[in-house]
Amino acid sequence: MPHKASIRHGGGLMAAAKAYPYAPLPWLDLSTGINPVPWCGLRADEDRLNRLPDPLELLELEAVAASVFETSEERVCAVSGAETAIRLLPLILGPVTVDIVEPTYGAHRESWRVSSMAPNAIGGDQIFASRADVLVIVNPNNPDGRLFDRDELEQLARQRSRMGQWLIVDESFIECSPEASVAGLDIDHLIILRSFGKFYGLAGLRLGFMVANPVLKTRLRGLTGDWPVSAEAMVMGRAAYTDTAWREATNLRLETDAKKLDKALLNAGFKPVGGTSLFRLVHSNDALVWFSHLCEQGILTRPFDYAPDTLRFGAPSSETLPRLVQALEARQ
Repeated sequence: MPHKASIRHGGGLMAAAKAYPYAPLPWLDLSTGINPVPWCGLRADEDRLNRLPDPLELLELEAVAASVFETSEERVCAVSGAETAIRLLPLILGPVTVDIVEPTYGAHRESWRVSSMAPNAIGGDQIFASRADVLVIVNPNNPDGRLFDRDELEQLARQRSRMGQWLIVDESFIECSPEASVAGLDIDHLIILRSFGKFYGLAGLRLGFMVANPVLKTRLRGLTGDWPVSAEAMVMGRAAYTDTAWREATNLRLETDAKKLDKALLNAGFKPVGGTSLFRLVHSNDALVWFSHLCEQGILTRPFDYAPDTLRFGAPSSETLPRLVQALEARQ
């Protein structure tokens, strides 16, 4: 089995290949929640790659993103992936008490631990009772897809803002449920994190955003510097966000492919726990055996230390689904 460090985020293909050297190639990576059919369009030309990114191009990217998020560009701060904002927010907000709705994406807990804080885990039914300086919610949640209602989050954000308390909502998978986004709300103590690479299938581009009051944007930019994202990310981000037709067609395709994945997993005896159109979380009493079996077939999924009876499957494309089905049937 790959070393634990290699699967903490999913995507540890090199470690998996080393642990299972006789697995058939190429590996099929279903350990992440990344769109398997990426957006394909405009790329940065040689001239842009030959010079430093222009500050005005960064403003243009943030303006386009703001339009998609339905907020003002003054509140949008581009970063090299939502992960960057996650890691830097403890430095921006300073020593505070933190509640995190868990289980969820582990980087949130890690980032506050690094800042010498001791984040407290709470359940989703405790959010209005939280009195911590910072409350972190991932919506839709990773890995179980739990979705908080938009009106509920707005009420929570306004309540906390009146008390001078922060609400961080990580919307890295919100394109799967756009109606639940609170990025368009102008609430002083509300911070939104957005990912570009997951839905657009371009995780390696490293592009994400923080949406917050302009004072926080200034603080974050002070930590990331004058060139927080690459020229390639600026060009592709602007073009992809304006491709409305692709976004709409992709949501329909992902929903269709997710239903096909559900059928395959149910036929293999897995019990669904939750998910989004980009991933599914399932329960199995022998989940780790399944994990190893699929690795032997050259298919990487995502196990969890805190829940060894679960596996997360990223959504395969219609072209790669038959390979997964064949691998699942080989053990039945």
